[in-house]
Amino acid sequence: MNLAIKDLRHNFGRFVLTALGIGMLLMMVMGMGGIYRGLIQDATLLIDKVGADLWVVQNQTRGPFAEVSRVQKNLVDRVAVVPGVRHAREFVFHTIQRERNGKPFRMGVAGLSWPVDKGEWLPLSAGRPLSQARYEMVADEKLGLQLGEKIRLGNDSYTVVGIALGMISSGGDGLGFFTVRDAQAIQFDTPGEAVRLERASRWARASKEDIGHSQPVLLDRALGPSSSVPALGPPMLSAVIASLSPEADPLVVKSIISGWSDVSVHTSEEERQLMLRGSVEMAKKQIGLFTALLTVISAIIMALILYTLTLEKVHDIALLKLIGAPNRVILWMILQQAFFLGAMGYGIAYLIGQKLFVKFPRRVILMNEDLILLAFIVLVISLLSSVLGIWKAVRIDPNEALSG
Repeated sequence: MNLAIKDLRHNFGRFVLTALGIGMLLMMVMGMGGIYRGLIQDATLLIDKVGADLWVVQNQTRGPFAEVSRVQKNLVDRVAVVPGVRHAREFVFHTIQRERNGKPFRMGVAGLSWPVDKGEWLPLSAGRPLSQARYEMVADEKLGLQLGEKIRLGNDSYTVVGIALGMISSGGDGLGFFTVRDAQAIQFDTPGEAVRLERASRWARASKEDIGHSQPVLLDRALGPSSSVPALGPPMLSAVIASLSPEADPLVVKSIISGWSDVSVHTSEEERQLMLRGSVEMAKKQIGLFTALLTVISAIIMALILYTLTLEKVHDIALLKLIGAPNRVILWMILQQAFFLGAMGYGIAYLIGQKLFVKFPRRVILMNEDLILLAFIVLVISLLSSVLGIWKAVRIDPNEALSG
């Protein structure tokens, strides 16, 4: 006869409700860990997928993901001729927020170096990579865009030619992949009136200088597009990414480029660590604090329930002692109840979590090692929460069974 099971049957309703409550708390603990794993994957996703060996960014910045980085377009040619570099590519990254169908529409914009990089490495669920230099995009499924749909960004419309899976920015926004030229057009889009005012301002500045009087043609150029003014360069890039030859030493190549005073160089692993030690680090601390609080709350609730169940059985426990039942039988009954409660709560957490986590706005990744660790924590919680009930059971006097 198992006393723990008979007692649980007697208090089945309370036990089930308690297990459900514990399960919901444990589900949140499980979800917190999964959200943190998702944050890590989202933060380093592009860094891992692009496959660059070196990231060349603006001097003294941690860009292009941790902060804004701006480098000149001709940096691509400079990096490409460094010994050991197999090829160098342009890279543009920024985030936009517009309005679509009356709702906010956020998207991470990644510019690929056409035609070297057409996005063949993207995990596509439908469609194809980019096949022309302008006006095409590959959109992550989270953006809610349909294959063949046209979306207007700035002065141009872009056709969705591919749907990617799981390509999320560190902020949790879906990514859109364009050619570098299109990504720059979206980033530096300027209203017509602002363009007119800028041209008028250029003309006014030039007209006040001697060169404006000695070379009137410059005044005409000042009123034209920026591309007609030699002093104004092409749009800036976010970074230049370099792939190295198999025989090249990354540290040697990095040391050569690091000697240039206008740029900073990071390896792929360094870029990952910059992201993880930045915004992800703060999220890690906050998630860790909430996880610890929920774990402690779960332990307290289990301890109180077990203590309450023990109080209700004071007469029964005293009777068991009176007829000679050893303390280990009573203690084992309480421990079994604690383990049953913990196991049932963990099972509820896992089953409900599998259904709910896929609906979360952020990616939730449950890893086997995290689930095993949580199971061990639940075991420890169950053991500790039974201490209060055991303490009360040990102090019960057998003579209380005779008091009625």
